[in-house]
Amino acid sequence: MEKIALVTDSTADLTKEMQKELNVHVIPLKLRFEDDEFNDSEMASEEFYKRLATSNSLPKTSQPSPDDFVRFYQQLLKDNDEILSIHLSSGLSGTLNSAHIAKEKLKANIHIVDSKTISLGIGLMMIEAAELIKKGLKIPEILDKLSMARNNIETLFTLNTLEYLHKGGRIGKVPNLLGSLLNIKPIVRVNENGIYVPQGIARSQGRALKSIVNSFRDLARGRKSLRLVVAHGAAYQAGIDLKTALETAFNLKASTFTQVGPVIGVHTGPGTVGAAIQFS
Repeated sequence: MEKIALVTDSTADLTKEMQKELNVHVIPLKLRFEDDEFNDSEMASEEFYKRLATSNSLPKTSQPSPDDFVRFYQQLLKDNDEILSIHLSSGLSGTLNSAHIAKEKLKANIHIVDSKTISLGIGLMMIEAAELIKKGLKIPEILDKLSMARNNIETLFTLNTLEYLHKGGRIGKVPNLLGSLLNIKPIVRVNENGIYVPQGIARSQGRALKSIVNSFRDLARGRKSLRLVVAHGAAYQAGIDLKTALETAFNLKASTFTQVGPVIGVHTGPGTVGAAIQFS
């Protein structure tokens, strides 16, 4: 049986436990606070949100370079026959392009997948991929099944403000909400093209969470819910509230509850709460 190394990047927001359980290798994106640069995984989420709140300017983020990927892949190819590399939506980052350039340089059995989602939406794809690898499936069948899984993953989140998406240049098709956002909480969906689009607005965070649950109900019509994951950015209680509401609505226990990491958090800001559900 050919040995397949499973790879993603740090924007998948996988916990250390998930990384170990799924046997996933994570390449970090980078974060710069003025003169201080960190790998995404070097700064704890709690520390990041505290520093973000007091920073005079928005931190900068950057994807791994093609050379970073080359080194990362070369190390894995010492002990593996193939690499399955699943990354942050190409509509939101150049990470995937760096991976493709590295693949061309190495001319190795590297298979790159655009998750067309973010955060734990990618995490759902990693869970699926790990299970398929464990079953002993070959890469062509794994890729087919991942394509189907990707089409059945829905990711929704709410923000305290669009300020961070706007400043970070990741606002996608959401800017038509900007003019009416005084004390309004936007609900954002990651669409099938892997970009942010408006799903709705609410007058409070509580109403925004209810709107997320109702939106998931609408998206679930005719489909069975398989997996649920929930994440928050410095909004623990709101995250728990969303988790409880979704678990009740779908009679499905969340497999992961965690914080949004620094690189995604730069663009979504504190107060972010979201979830992803995999349907079939």
